Amino acid sequence: MNGIVRNVLRVAALKNIVSPTINATKTNSQISRTLWNMCNRPEHNGPSLTTRVIKVHNELCECGGCRTAHTKAEKELVEFLAEEIVAEKKAQKLKTIPTELHGFKVSLDGAEVSLVKKDGNETITISFNINHTVDADAEPEIDPQDDKPDIGEMKSKPNFEIDIVRGNQTLSFTCSFNSEPGASGADDNYNDIFGIDEITLYEGEYSDKVYAVSGEIIDGYLYDLLMNYLEEKGISNEFAEKIMGLSTSYEHTAYISLLEGLSKFTTAT
Repeated sequence: MNGIVRNVLRVAALKNIVSPTINATKTNSQISRTLWNMCNRPEHNGPSLTTRVIKVHNELCECGGCRTAHTKAEKELVEFLAEEIVAEKKAQKLKTIPTELHGFKVSLDGAEVSLVKKDGNETITISFNINHTVDADAEPEIDPQDDKPDIGEMKSKPNFEIDIVRGNQTLSFTCSFNSEPGASGADDNYNDIFGIDEITLYEGEYSDKVYAVSGEIIDGYLYDLLMNYLEEKGISNEFAEKIMGLSTSYEHTAYISLLEGLSKFTTAT
């Protein structure tokens, strides 16, 4: 318990002294991830996975098959990563990323995700990148005396592109998730969880010469009609929730893979 308190206070202190030049969103995300893991890290009885990893490496070192020894920093890093990976896998909600989402075929390429659906002579493609998209729903007030502080649910909310292609023409929407329902150019009576940031229409390949208009400055009624148009294409609030869930699961999977890769890199000969 005392260790958790010290760590929470240390994170809070770091948050207060962080340089103003650092991206605030990224900083909050890193702090939230740290608090999330501290609350979900399991207790270990007996020899830990970390101990076994270092023991195996030391045996290899004795036969002269690798470099002389691990540094103190490397050992501490491997110890932390072993516990972190276990905690992250325990918190993982979805082990397998779906190959289809509401009629859209899902394709993964590194941090890039695309969803494609064909309907007659029309192809709809939704694309987004999972990097730097995770943040807590709300920044919590941490009670150092609480064994299990409520830190909010971690979610990935990426900006996403919607391209509706007919022949040689493409109607393109740049969208983002709203921080609060209805916080967009739409009528206040609607609780949209995402909004249109930009609209463009072009032929052939896109270039910087193509005119684009911000969703904030178009007529409010036109904005609502365009949102209705997207909903008829299957891109509704419900589907946007599915996109958020897919992005959250895939980002979490990618994060675990990064931790595992870092552990292997640190213990490599």
